[in-house]
Amino acid sequence: MSAIDQDFLRELADRARAQGAFAEVQVTPRSLRCAAADAAAEAWYSVELKPEGWFLSLATPDRWLSESIEADLMHTGDSLEELFEEELVEFGVEAAPPPIKHFRSDERLYMFCVRLPDGHNPELVSRYLLAFEATFRSLGDMSGGAEDE
Repeated sequence: MSAIDQDFLRELADRARAQGAFAEVQVTPRSLRCAAADAAAEAWYSVELKPEGWFLSLATPDRWLSESIEADLMHTGDSLEELFEEELVEFGVEAAPPPIKHFRSDERLYMFCVRLPDGHNPELVSRYLLAFEATFRSLGDMSGGAEDE
């Protein structure tokens, strides 16, 4: 990874920390990882450089958390892309959202993933990251799982 890529990730991390939307923010050699603040189980938002380009994802090892998100979508009839597009507009991005892929990775993580626009634009990518977090925050058990309080 180039020095430009590392600078880009550090700038994204600074922006993510400043927003206060995440429980923890880490820069790794190839990615930015942001822990979901209130999820009922471990979940991480990531911006990662792969051979095909930059990707934004939500990953969790917890099958029930992933299924809780799917169940909410099924009950409301909303698509993730529609919800993501609404949040992008809220963050000042007037662009069609990229398709969101949902799959189980080779590392046995439940993934929701989009390809980001090309380039090293920390302002734009931080908006995508925050819109992605806002999209998932109200789905399933992403805002906690204790309903008997």
